[in-house]
Amino acid sequence: MNNTIIQVQNLVIMFGDFKAVNDISFEVSRGEIFGFLGANGAGKTTTIRTLCGILNPTSGKVLVNGVDVTASTAVLKPHIGYMSQKFTLYPDLTVWENMDIAGSLYELSRPKIRKRTEELFSFIGLTNIPGGTVRQLSGGTKQMIALAASILHNPELIFLDEPTAGTSPKTRQAFWNLIRQLSAQGKTIFVTTHYMDEAEYCHRIVLMERGRILAMDTPHNLKQTYFPQKPVELAFTSDRQQIILQELHRLSLGNVGVFGNKLRVNITDKNAFEAFAQQHQTDFTVRSVEPTLDDVFLKAITGAK
Repeated sequence: MNNTIIQVQNLVIMFGDFKAVNDISFEVSRGEIFGFLGANGAGKTTTIRTLCGILNPTSGKVLVNGVDVTASTAVLKPHIGYMSQKFTLYPDLTVWENMDIAGSLYELSRPKIRKRTEELFSFIGLTNIPGGTVRQLSGGTKQMIALAASILHNPELIFLDEPTAGTSPKTRQAFWNLIRQLSAQGKTIFVTTHYMDEAEYCHRIVLMERGRILAMDTPHNLKQTYFPQKPVELAFTSDRQQIILQELHRLSLGNVGVFGNKLRVNITDKNAFEAFAQQHQTDFTVRSVEPTLDDVFLKAITGAK
């Protein structure tokens, strides 16, 4: 079996004169958690809807599970699950009624729907199914049920578009635990998000900005590529933080972030910074810190490595 489940070559998607996706190419391997990261408007949702066969590409080639998405979405449908960015359950129906509808879309029998629903709810930790309407449930529970509905037919490839947007940190953590468990079962997960911390759970990630791919690799490799020298943190022992901040900007010693009484500096000139730190050793202490994917994304946008 071919280990590649998604192949995208020179994909362009236009809406009138607006180029939402600008000549992107990538491949996804079976069993990967593959992350598409970027701010709102980066082209993430447009790409994922094209991969699901909902939108047609303006140009380029898209194969999902060996199927050209422009040729036969009916052949593709049983193999993919899609949880859209917008809430997809019917709020005035019960949980079971929603699952019945989801199952009927894939022509599952009522006994099969019931059995599969019970298996999935046990998997996601919903042992006591609420009896009221979906509208009455918490946001986190709704998201979990929406995930269950999207994979009721046991697809091998699961598309999740901003699945944790607007949820609590606790829900986000629980959701990603489920994603990793699905991956461990051999499922391929294609997930979009604008939360950089979530990307740490992905096997590989794409950084998107204005329809373009800025970078693509594992989180670890991206950090190594963009930060061969680790950022440093300045912890102040004096009240001169604002003065030091202004001087760092004036001397262009690196990109600086403010975190309470500490500064985080992505150094652009190591020798100049070391001389600067020596001059101000009574004002702050310096230690190296691990770069984050936020650091990587910011550096990728600026085009600097």
